[in-house]
Amino acid sequence: MRGVPSDPVRHLPKSGTVLWAVAAAAIALSLSGAPRAAAAEPESRAASAIVAWYELMLELVRHTPTYSPPVAARTFAYVGVAAFETVATGSGSLNSLAGQLNALIPVPQRETGKTYDNAVAVQAALAATMRDFFSNTGPSGQRALDIQEARLRSAVSEGVPADVVARSEAYGAAVAAHILAWSREDGGAVIENMGFPLDYKLTPGPAHWVPTSLVQQQQVPLLPNWGRVRTFAMPTGSSCRLPPPIEYSEDPSSEFYKQALEVYQVSKSLTPEQVAIARFWADDPMLSTTPPGHWISIAIQIVKRDGVPLEKTVEVLAKLGVTLADSFIGCWETKYVYDLLRPVTYIRRAIDPKWEPLLNTPPFPEYPSGHSTQSGAASVVLTALFGENFSFEDATRVPDGAAPRFYPSFEAAAQEAAMSRLYGGIHFRAANERGLDQGRCIGAYASALRTRR
Repeated sequence: MRGVPSDPVRHLPKSGTVLWAVAAAAIALSLSGAPRAAAAEPESRAASAIVAWYELMLELVRHTPTYSPPVAARTFAYVGVAAFETVATGSGSLNSLAGQLNALIPVPQRETGKTYDNAVAVQAALAATMRDFFSNTGPSGQRALDIQEARLRSAVSEGVPADVVARSEAYGAAVAAHILAWSREDGGAVIENMGFPLDYKLTPGPAHWVPTSLVQQQQVPLLPNWGRVRTFAMPTGSSCRLPPPIEYSEDPSSEFYKQALEVYQVSKSLTPEQVAIARFWADDPMLSTTPPGHWISIAIQIVKRDGVPLEKTVEVLAKLGVTLADSFIGCWETKYVYDLLRPVTYIRRAIDPKWEPLLNTPPFPEYPSGHSTQSGAASVVLTALFGENFSFEDATRVPDGAAPRFYPSFEAAAQEAAMSRLYGGIHFRAANERGLDQGRCIGAYASALRTRR
């Protein structure tokens, strides 16, 4: 079975704009090139359409103000499930996620004896879900969605009988409506004030989080109730809750002080490589595809590089999206149980009042590290799907001027992502190491999903 062209957009400029993503998507399809085997064509067209939508989605995440990392991860999960279920109903080998993911009931089924085109159906499903999840993006994003849908609809329908096109589009839209209805009941569908609560009381005591930014909106923490959002594969947000962080102390002989001193001393002697690592994994909202988008980008690069077949592509994106969403729910649940202060607060209080970390400190509690939790989970899922010691190059930050980085395994990438937060002055070591542990626990739930019959 044919997969996605290995590098269909390699000659395009990397401008990092929404319009670049639309142009890249159109070229990525490459549907009018060399002849293909008739039986394989719908699968190749479908896989290419999925990649095109995901590349646009990564750009829209960067340009849509409400898309903090937890919100982005939630969207990746629902879009991935929509693509998976659309393809699974016409497959003899894929097993529906209905009854496995929390509160997901079976999607509409294809009519027996009727012909459907996978590419047309999945394009319609993703067009509908993307329009819903990015209904609040700006005018340029809306234009990009219009252009993308028109180009992809024309491309995937070329040569397909009109009745099959109509039936397949209606089916994709029905699956999308089913997934969207499911999404609206999870507690995370409405984001007010970009996720910063209008009424919030800080926890008293020296160990607890206090604002680290002068921005008025960030005088309260981001999405304090996200840990209560309905999970996907793991039972609840507390299913992988971590033990308490190291006991707070300002005594120089205490373990807490030593953890803070490490962050401080490392920041004073960063090597060029450590700086590069910190910046490569920074993934700040509105300046990047966000941390979950970074791992989605890695998966898309592999899908394109290796020509991954359609059924494997939707399996990868569904499981990865699910575990990333669960990671942010689980991580946020733990963060707000313990509500630990950030290194910048402690170091300025107990070590050096003029200290500045390399990276900007995010506006929410420290423990555990979100980068670490989601990276640990992603590494578990991707290793189960592609194997241990699966090497890859990550060019996610190339559009932003960073050089690609090579990894011998997903675990190695996760370890580096976690350590990057210490280099950046964002987290204590314990938050990174225990975050990886939490991610491995969460990733096991997504890996256990029965996607194959």
